[in-house]
Amino acid sequence: MHAAPRPLMILVAGPYRSGTGDDPAKLEANVRAMDRAALTLYRAGHLPVTGEALALPLVKAAGGTRPGDAVFDEIFHPLAERLLARCDAVLRTGGPSEGADRMTAAARALGLDLYTDIDDIPAPR
Repeated sequence: MHAAPRPLMILVAGPYRSGTGDDPAKLEANVRAMDRAALTLYRAGHLPVTGEALALPLVKAAGGTRPGDAVFDEIFHPLAERLLARCDAVLRTGGPSEGADRMTAAARALGLDLYTDIDDIPAPR
């Protein structure tokens, strides 16, 4: 594994709603799993981001009341796609997820590095 020339801004993309039935405890567990991966990336010297950390407060501020409502759909994935355009790479975590797969497809289209194993991400110099 080679060293990255600088810290990378890495979008952590994993399941949020998939397989949860929109159960709040399961949604929160999925966010925590992405946050743990982000913390590992941070401690390795990178700048990790999650769409959830940015989108969920905006959804709430805009009056969203539940995952999948009109406000959620207006903000959640579109924000992550805008964020992705500023990232250097994506770390795809967790199990099946239409949204995370959407982010990895967008990352490929942008020519970004895509990782599925956190240990494959080069440490910054």
